[in-house]
Amino acid sequence: MVVRTPEPVTPLVSLIVTTKNSQRTLAALLESVRRQDYQPIETVVVDNGSTDKTPAIARRFADKILEQGPERSAQRNAGIRAAAGEYVFILDADMVLDADVVRAAVAAAGSGAEAVAVPEESFGEGFWSACKTFERSFYATDPTVCAARFFRRRRVLDAGGYDEALTGPEDWDLSMCIAGAAPIAFARARILHDEGRQSLGSLCRKKYYYGRSMPAFVRKHGGEAMKRISPLRASLFFGVGAMLRHPVLASGLFVMKSAEWMAGLAGLLGSRLRPESIYRSPPEQA
Repeated sequence: MVVRTPEPVTPLVSLIVTTKNSQRTLAALLESVRRQDYQPIETVVVDNGSTDKTPAIARRFADKILEQGPERSAQRNAGIRAAAGEYVFILDADMVLDADVVRAAVAAAGSGAEAVAVPEESFGEGFWSACKTFERSFYATDPTVCAARFFRRRRVLDAGGYDEALTGPEDWDLSMCIAGAAPIAFARARILHDEGRQSLGSLCRKKYYYGRSMPAFVRKHGGEAMKRISPLRASLFFGVGAMLRHPVLASGLFVMKSAEWMAGLAGLLGSRLRPESIYRSPPEQA
């Protein structure tokens, strides 16, 4: 009698992608999902009322397409509830995955990690995008800056999902709720983040808007929240050598971080900003 050893079962991974008028970047992300060297995968796109070609692109690639708003956290929660995977991988529409990203994230989770982050590298056009790329290069594996994107689905549901009262720090919040005092793990892979063509004004408007959620985030997490929102990050100090080698980018980084910090502080202090100008479609001009 021949006893056959059963084939190992690889868990289904559900990739949750939130979109809003994302036609410029969405196809590149979903094509990179198709190139993954790990199977099985399902792709869940959660759209927020796009008026461009985003829905048509999603229909070409996705296994499930949902409509949900008004913000990213609600979209992600809807996608997680609809997912069938043992694991969920939370992605933004302006990302591109290396072919081994999902496999590396599963391996990190299989080693016992509750929350798995993936190092990110930025690319884009123009000076301020170059400054943002330069900044992100210092944070690739900094656990106080990076947030996890890969979790067991049941663990996320048990934690209540993303806090829909937060926009901006919701990634940190869920990572902290799930990982607790344990540090998040990093997958041995890479995500490319398409910054497009940034302007200093657009960066500041985003930080202003995100700043409105910071008081609630600090109330939830106290000193651990303050470590994450502080501009005095150890990884920047460790990058002094790179800054000396690239003085123009370093100067731009200083200006950018100063402006972003002031904008975030203004939002934290309660200044009004119409949310449509950040995540929803801009209002029609009078």
